[in-house]
Amino acid sequence: MLDSQGGVLVEDFRFPSGPAELSARLYRPAGDPTVAVVLNGATGVPRDYYAHFARWLAAERGMACLTYDYRDFGHSLTGKLKDSPVNMADWALTDMPAARAETRRRFPDLPLWVIGHSVGGMLGPLQPGIEEIERMICVCSGLVHHADHPWPYQALARLFWFGHVPLLVRVAGYLPGRLVGFGADLPPRVYWQWRKWCTSRKSYLPEAGVSLPAADWSRSGAPVDMIAFPDDQVIPPKCVWRLAEVYGEQARRRELDPKSFGLKSVGHLGAFTRRNAAVWPALIGEQIGAG
Repeated sequence: MLDSQGGVLVEDFRFPSGPAELSARLYRPAGDPTVAVVLNGATGVPRDYYAHFARWLAAERGMACLTYDYRDFGHSLTGKLKDSPVNMADWALTDMPAARAETRRRFPDLPLWVIGHSVGGMLGPLQPGIEEIERMICVCSGLVHHADHPWPYQALARLFWFGHVPLLVRVAGYLPGRLVGFGADLPPRVYWQWRKWCTSRKSYLPEAGVSLPAADWSRSGAPVDMIAFPDDQVIPPKCVWRLAEVYGEQARRRELDPKSFGLKSVGHLGAFTRRNAAVWPALIGEQIGAG
């Protein structure tokens, strides 16, 4: 499908990622784009959630923006969730690099930016092919332990990891996210690996260089913006700064106060919603909020 709305060209297609194909939607300006952006979504957040932000990048900033769904999720789901062998590392180490490869194929001569939301930036230093990235922007990405959440949200997190939710995953054979109020159903191994990392003090770091690739952002050398919001209960700023240490000296720590943009709250998911569009220029470094 090729569509044009408000001076933005929108194209739906699929691209290969390992043994699968992922469902993508590309937003590009009517004229020649100046930058190619890959937007890696958060866990359980479908590509369409980022539509307004991607359109803004294309219409107002002249950037092409690729949005997509990870394997066995959203529009990329082709079979039964309980039969999915995919885990979170597959999303980060296969799907995200595949999205960059597809974007590079389509825009070989443009600077390549990656905007990672939550898990979309969490494993960046471990990924193959990061040498081609010219700018990395991590929004609400961090290494979180369940004890890092403020109360009363921490009570919900403990239920999610230790209460009725793991029991439901065992019974259903997948995470019934809609049933438990998470909002999206997920493959079982995604949940179990996510649970392991969020209930371990050092997250995935003990596995880096062992069962996972070693963390080495110096292979890229690209500048990194680590963006946190003080009202994010899911990934509080201290967890974002913990991940910043993994990215190394290239990582610039930026805490954006919603009040500085005339907003009541942003939280973990709100940075990309249309009601919080005032913060969008700051996400790509055009202005700095308080912090």
